[in-house]
Amino acid sequence: MSPTALDNFINNEHVKPVHGHYFDTFDPARGIPHSRIPDSTKEDVDLAFAAASKAFKTWSKTSKVERARIMNKIADLIESRLDEFAHAESKDQGKPVELARTVDIPRAAHNFRFFAGRILHSVDEAADLAGVGFSYSQRMPIGVAGLISPWNLPLYLLTWKIAPCIACGNTAICKPSEFTSLTAYMLCSVLQEAGLPAGVVNMVFGTGMGAGQAIVEHPRIPLISFTGGTVTGAKISSVAAPMFKRLSLELGGKNANIVFADCDFDLALKTSLRSSFANQGEICLCGSRIFVERPIYEKFLAGLVQGANDLKVGDPSQKDTNLGALVSKEHWAKVMSYVQLGQEEGGKIECGGQKPTSLQGEFQNGYFLRPTIISGLTPSCRTMREEIFGPVVTIFPFDTEEEVVGYANDSEYGLSCSVWTENGRRARRVASEIEAGTVWVNTWMARDLRMPFGGMKKSGLGREGGNHSLDFYSELKTICLAD
Repeated sequence: MSPTALDNFINNEHVKPVHGHYFDTFDPARGIPHSRIPDSTKEDVDLAFAAASKAFKTWSKTSKVERARIMNKIADLIESRLDEFAHAESKDQGKPVELARTVDIPRAAHNFRFFAGRILHSVDEAADLAGVGFSYSQRMPIGVAGLISPWNLPLYLLTWKIAPCIACGNTAICKPSEFTSLTAYMLCSVLQEAGLPAGVVNMVFGTGMGAGQAIVEHPRIPLISFTGGTVTGAKISSVAAPMFKRLSLELGGKNANIVFADCDFDLALKTSLRSSFANQGEICLCGSRIFVERPIYEKFLAGLVQGANDLKVGDPSQKDTNLGALVSKEHWAKVMSYVQLGQEEGGKIECGGQKPTSLQGEFQNGYFLRPTIISGLTPSCRTMREEIFGPVVTIFPFDTEEEVVGYANDSEYGLSCSVWTENGRRARRVASEIEAGTVWVNTWMARDLRMPFGGMKKSGLGREGGNHSLDFYSELKTICLAD
């Protein structure tokens, strides 16, 4: 079967890239091309901006009730095509279909529902300045937003940006990852069917150096939301900051998973397997640095190794598959280089570290890797400090609370952390000391869209979620009326 050719989506129409150039993206499970993606440039971004700028004039004045109605319709349509989206997400990204069906696609629909409701029930500030006047705040749409989304949770994180953006009355130019553009392309037909006016959401496909850079550098795009790597985030900041663009950057993580001896052992073990290897470890929130209190270290390590060995790696379409393929050949090679580095730094491969030998036939050229656990390293080594973003975790024993908090915080990243303990005072104390934007106690990946989300240190800039998203995607104005 020949690869499917995608086109840009501008002003509610599918249009070919100005220069007519395309490139292949690959099915990670099979290692063969399955889509042809527009290699868009500045000229394509300019066309999208013209459409988005024109649409902003009317969309920014559209009532919240009407915006919410359309957004709820978008959610309905995504849900009605759940299986279609899930299979496409799996084929594009490599993840198990079941994971896409139960997590990625439902959460994409929920993003639209949540912000549709949020704008209808938000309350602005008001204050009486006795004897002088009355002041109130008003949220104003900003303009055309540049939304650049990653390849690990493609539709889920793209809609996490689109939903609050258009809910606040802005219009958007989206640049999905060049590795995983298929569900973004499918979303375009949903937007059309839901009745979203032309130009409100535009998709410009291509590379970060091509389309992405053109969006960031565009002088009339006032805000950029980016999810991706820290190095790219730094480049975006260096370009956007002198132009006084509003920035939201959700970047890398090297998250600690702290397991105290008084934990609920079975729950901590079961959830740590998930937080280590879900989505092939390609989630910025995965707990890739596991610290276990010494009295239970050997037992926990043995249970983790057994659990990892029991995970099924293979055909993403099978319901019992736990890990699919890594997103690309290049990324697979990067992850494997860290497995080798871990051994060079003195680590012991407790399990995994290689492709499954059982995969043959159509999957023999896929980018698969068995879940890998490395012990015997020191917290200062590169393998325990640099983001790997794959099914590779390190495990290390600790003796005291102060010691493990120091290990957890000795990182240039600060996105999330998990803490496992049945001691409530300790849980609050440690959670308060951890330098991370989100700390989960006795759970992982519990997301409340009402709460702020973002990273500390090199894990990001700004917060989104609930009113924090509304603050980012709107301009707050104070109006004072004299008595």
